[in-house]
Amino acid sequence: MKTIKKIIITLLAIFPLVFSGFNFTSVLAADEEYTIGLALSTTNNPFFVDLQEGVEEAAKEMGASVQVVDAQDDATTQLNGLDDLITQGVDILLINPVDSDAIVPAIKNANEANIPVITIDRNAEDGEVISLVASNNVEGGKMAADFIIEKVGEDAQVIQLEGVPGASATNERGQGFEEGAKDKLDIVASQSANFNRSEGLTVMENLLQAHPDVKAVFAQNDEMALGAIEAIKAAGLEEDILVVGFDGNDDGLEAVKEGELAATIAQQPKEMGKLAVEAAIKHLNEEEVEESIASPLELVTKDSLEEQ
Repeated sequence: MKTIKKIIITLLAIFPLVFSGFNFTSVLAADEEYTIGLALSTTNNPFFVDLQEGVEEAAKEMGASVQVVDAQDDATTQLNGLDDLITQGVDILLINPVDSDAIVPAIKNANEANIPVITIDRNAEDGEVISLVASNNVEGGKMAADFIIEKVGEDAQVIQLEGVPGASATNERGQGFEEGAKDKLDIVASQSANFNRSEGLTVMENLLQAHPDVKAVFAQNDEMALGAIEAIKAAGLEEDILVVGFDGNDDGLEAVKEGELAATIAQQPKEMGKLAVEAAIKHLNEEEVEESIASPLELVTKDSLEEQ
């Protein structure tokens, strides 16, 4: 009896040592399928289609499922979609806000429901957010300004096509461009075209009439840049006006390759989606996640594409 008692005591002493470095949470999480709610501002933009693909591919690799809602660039539609995801009881929300202010009530609803939130590409003005996964939009705007100055010289007249009003990407890219252009470029017009190609065409047509001496255009995404190029070509000014975009989507990169788009500040939306899912799974596994996760940017020109 004393021998058995000694064995039991010995086992109890050894047990904590054997398992001291063992993470039971990770093992349990590996056997559990998380449901990720993905709220996109729009799927009518190749950038966000690629972002969704990156999220879904990464989630599949990590054994999670994804529920997607598309806001179609409407803040109210996005709030309704997020209400649905919260009601379904998803484990975590990945949100790409239409509007950084308008998204706040949905984030606070998620907070009350104890559903963690990660924002992608655009931030939120309030509410508890675990992390923002995004490119450095301010730096990207400065990169665009520097490139334009290099190509057309100082004091040139330039136009800026802005994205969706209120979106953090719009504010930050505009901030970076205007800081880079200060005292070096003459920004004669800065107008929203809502990150939309057809609106980029229409807005550019009107601005060309008002500013015939413009030498360059910075469009805060490639879709607006491509619309602007159509307007410039229709006016017969393609040899006179340089256009720079932002995102590096497939159509934008093709336009750079063809020499129609002078450059694009290329993001990596699939990588951004992957980083967001990795952060989500880490948080659900009770691991530490950085408050800001940077997705890389690159200035892409025809020359840089030919060097690849």
